[in-house]
Amino acid sequence: MRGSSGGREATAVGTRVARLLGGGLRYAGAVGGGSICAAWRVELTPASASAPTTAPAPTTAPLATPAPAPVPPAARARTVFAKTLPDAPPDFFAAEAAGLRDLRDTGAVAVPGTAAVTEGLLVLDWVEPGPPTPAQAERLGRDLAALHATPAPSYGTPGRAAYLGPLPLTSPDPAHPATRAADWPAFHAEHRLLPFLRRAVDNGALEPADAAAVERLCGTLDRVAGPPQPPAVIHGDLWSGNVHWSADGRAHLVDPAAQGGHPETDLALLELFGCPLLTRVLAAYEELRPVDGRAARVPLHQLQHLLVHAALFGAGYGARCGAAARAALAS
Repeated sequence: MRGSSGGREATAVGTRVARLLGGGLRYAGAVGGGSICAAWRVELTPASASAPTTAPAPTTAPLATPAPAPVPPAARARTVFAKTLPDAPPDFFAAEAAGLRDLRDTGAVAVPGTAAVTEGLLVLDWVEPGPPTPAQAERLGRDLAALHATPAPSYGTPGRAAYLGPLPLTSPDPAHPATRAADWPAFHAEHRLLPFLRRAVDNGALEPADAAAVERLCGTLDRVAGPPQPPAVIHGDLWSGNVHWSADGRAHLVDPAAQGGHPETDLALLELFGCPLLTRVLAAYEELRPVDGRAARVPLHQLQHLLVHAALFGAGYGARCGAAARAALAS
């Protein structure tokens, strides 16, 4: 909760969710896991149930909060996870819901079900959290290998909005999408590196030498990109905070920027800020989908997200962008 108005804000969100899904509001409280958004646990009951309660419920675990006092099972109609973002673009949460649908439709990975989406609000099925386990990590690696074996119609999301955090992603013109394996270097430079470089430079986050290194990389990306990679379905924002370890024994993926992309991007992002049991995740992945020479290309595939962080948070990430570009050029 943010200050004394937190209870009122939770009730307002819970009431909105109840109107969308039907039934009464029993409980609404803030939880962790929303990143740039506010996140809420909302418990709904039949309309005849008791009046709602609110309580602060801070936690660092995605989609998690200490449960309120137990109630009879008959009154526990549904628990959901809600996300809100004031002044979000009208299509912001619709884009996230579309990304979740893209991942779900592959049949390869677990994602929360989408209960409702409207302007400024996304409601997902609640996924009970659990600790990371070796079995979940190995299953996640196999799930990602299956996801990345799923062809995408083109790179990006032509004709559809997509966001990376709060920043919009661009894609090739729908009439001329990038569909060939040889298209990835040009796509990545034009639509994933240069737009965020320009934002980061505009806010003073990169020194001229670091910006020049990124520009040099973009000009020679086909030389360091590795084997040709046809468009594959990827999560697109797979840092460790978007892996939700669950009580049902299978890691769920959340907050996607799902698109046609390069599978190595997902793996590199898991390494960017650390991920529990990452060695097991990657070993299980590589048993099904070995990737020769991937380690040398990790800086290339992390650079996009470093540029996004520089564009959003400033110079603290600028030097890392330059270092990643130079490492990619040297590979």
